[in-house]
Amino acid sequence: MNGGLTKLILIQDTLANAGAEKSHLEIFSRLAVDIEMVLVYFYPNHDLMEAYQQAGIRTVFFDIRKKYGLFLGARRLIRLIRKEKPDLLISCLWRSDIIARMASFWTGVPLVGTLVNDSYGEYAWKEKKGLKHKLVFWLDRATAFIPVYWIANARSLAESHINTLGIVREKVSVVYRGRSVKNVICQHPSQIRNFISYGRLLERKGFGDLIRAFDQVLRTQPDCTLTIYGEGPFKTELEELIWKLGLEEKVSLPGAFGPTRYPWSVSPQANPILLPTNLPWSVSSQTKYMSSQTNKQTTLPLPWSVCPQTNPQTNPASSQANKQTTPLTNPTAHCFLFPSWYEGFSGALVEAMMAGIPIIASDIPMNLEAVTQGKNALVFPVKNVEALARQMIYAIEHPEEMARMGQNAQEEAVRRFDIRKIARKYEEVLKDVYHKTTRLT
Repeated sequence: MNGGLTKLILIQDTLANAGAEKSHLEIFSRLAVDIEMVLVYFYPNHDLMEAYQQAGIRTVFFDIRKKYGLFLGARRLIRLIRKEKPDLLISCLWRSDIIARMASFWTGVPLVGTLVNDSYGEYAWKEKKGLKHKLVFWLDRATAFIPVYWIANARSLAESHINTLGIVREKVSVVYRGRSVKNVICQHPSQIRNFISYGRLLERKGFGDLIRAFDQVLRTQPDCTLTIYGEGPFKTELEELIWKLGLEEKVSLPGAFGPTRYPWSVSPQANPILLPTNLPWSVSSQTKYMSSQTNKQTTLPLPWSVCPQTNPQTNPASSQANKQTTPLTNPTAHCFLFPSWYEGFSGALVEAMMAGIPIIASDIPMNLEAVTQGKNALVFPVKNVEALARQMIYAIEHPEEMARMGQNAQEEAVRRFDIRKIARKYEEVLKDVYHKTTRLT
């Protein structure tokens, strides 16, 4: 029994292969079978389309070709809401938040907002300057009264938005991001030489700091390598930095590795994980409304290995990789680096913890809700290149301690971030919100 909650509409900007979108796929594909899920997105990026469909989530695309198109999106969403008659709306990311708030206001369907990015933290404010960002903040704050409830993916995010948007503290619940628990028993490497990181290539992800720190590491540890997976607008700057420091043979930017592929995993002979396939998707620019639903899954082994003894694979090179960088061949991931300046609660960090790979992370508040210095990770002050280099050298010199912390991280991730537990908690919050709103009406 789902207690009366029968249909939800999830509203987000795109189906990009990014943190919030992947986390929603993990969570909403695990809700009770008698809760119908409809996902609405507005802007052309369909990376995860096939994955959502194969998870049994019906998708609706409104094909807005403008950068914002907020009123156009709201009109189309209002029409869909009146047709579908959902019990609750859930929105994520700024453009979709504003569109969903307008639609909720006009239709009267309760909206649950989500807090997934550190939009108004210290470093975010320094990066976002000018009239446009002031307008974004004003519109966000002016409409923040519309959602009847909020779900944040970190306590620090909840506090930040309570202080900046005036959200009522009693109307916020924290539900962390989760990932699938994998039955991994990994033989940790006897030495740490190959460092790995991944994420969207943005300046705020700290990859420039990471490359500079790695340059310092090479002065005393010349046999190390660094691989940074991902695509994004800051890629050219990173490639220029690699070239400037003469690190073409030591640092690789091989591109993205796909929505269902991670740079570590069990070997293909180990227990496979049930994952959706990632097939190409294209959509005509003329399409204004697209809806489809399937319910198929396939068993795929994850293609990368933390363990040097278990079938290391060749690095997936991006077809658009810049010729200035040389993708490394047959690397084995020994240590995961997460140097971000500001984040939501990171799914990438949870994935690394689940894999049991040793971790070095910046000390931003969201990271510290997952990892603890000396217990399950090494931590360094955000933006401190010298401190990051010192931690990397420490990891190289103390592989047994890093292996112990990797194991501790995996155990904590299984205990706290098992996606089955996270999905149950998310569903409980939504049911509670639904019951409270129906009692009020």
